[in-house]
Amino acid sequence: MAGTGKAHLRPEGEALLRVEDLVVEFPVGRTGLKVNAVTGISFDVLRGETLGIVGESGCGKSTTGRAIMQLPRPTSGSIVFDGQDLTKLDKEAMRAARTKVQMIFQDPISSLNPRRKVRDIVMEPLSIWKRGTKEEQAAAVDKVLEEVGIDPQRAAESLPHQFSGGQCQRISIARSLVLDPRMIICDEPVSALDVSVQAQVLNLLEDLKKAYGLTLIFIAHDLAVVKNISDRVAVMYLGKFCEIGASDDMYARPAHPYTKVLLDSIPVPDPNATVGKVAVEGEPPSPVNPPSGCRFNPRCPNASDRCRSEEPTLREIEPGHFVACHHPLFGGEAPVSVRTA
Repeated sequence: MAGTGKAHLRPEGEALLRVEDLVVEFPVGRTGLKVNAVTGISFDVLRGETLGIVGESGCGKSTTGRAIMQLPRPTSGSIVFDGQDLTKLDKEAMRAARTKVQMIFQDPISSLNPRRKVRDIVMEPLSIWKRGTKEEQAAAVDKVLEEVGIDPQRAAESLPHQFSGGQCQRISIARSLVLDPRMIICDEPVSALDVSVQAQVLNLLEDLKKAYGLTLIFIAHDLAVVKNISDRVAVMYLGKFCEIGASDDMYARPAHPYTKVLLDSIPVPDPNATVGKVAVEGEPPSPVNPPSGCRFNPRCPNASDRCRSEEPTLREIEPGHFVACHHPLFGGEAPVSVRTA
């Protein structure tokens, strides 16, 4: 389960965002130990592309998104956005750079100031950065609120708690758009919403992406959601990438056993469908003491001695499809299948 290797990176200069050898570690009190939240991953995102990052809870998805924003600053690695390495910027320069890279958080209600009117919340970024006159700011806020489906008049009179969860997420999206960013990092933006509302927010993001020429990083644990919005998908496990490829290719032909497990876990909306259960035992290992070799080997039904001693690197098994596995489900010398119960 390796995030090492850069075979999947496109030529330098093509991507809006290029991350190389990203490492994020957190100390464990005074024990001298550290949590290996993200370990040496590399990826890039082209202009206008949507990259989906998926994996189990605790695999490092959200930490990766926050590290791009330098919240917190990564332990090591480079994060080049639009030709500028964000890891080398001082506090004020990074503060200015964040106007071009915005973030939408998982819990929309807690990310909004409960004491301020919604319209003032959306206008605050323009006021802080002194973008335009007061009249121009007011017009920009009204425009973006209408585009996300919120009535500007109600927003001027109401507090966040007077809106539903889905409406609060629309408000969060409006706040992220008001500074006209180039990229938005969506950190599980629909996981706290009802299924019907999820679809509305996803459609809204797609429409806004086209209207504003946005580039998106969409972080989620629901593969069904990621498939519908992403051009490219990266599967993450215990701080590393195990598979990267085009959305349709990966869902049609998963190459890594872990990706296969995630896909087989998606509920099928058919009571008569026969669903095979994948035999994956145990819990993910501790990020404080990750296993040697492939990080998935303690749970993988296809693990061999090589998997336990040698870390695989990302390699191309078909055009645009990369996997870090010694025994991929296809494209290898000895393809194998995930054992089902």
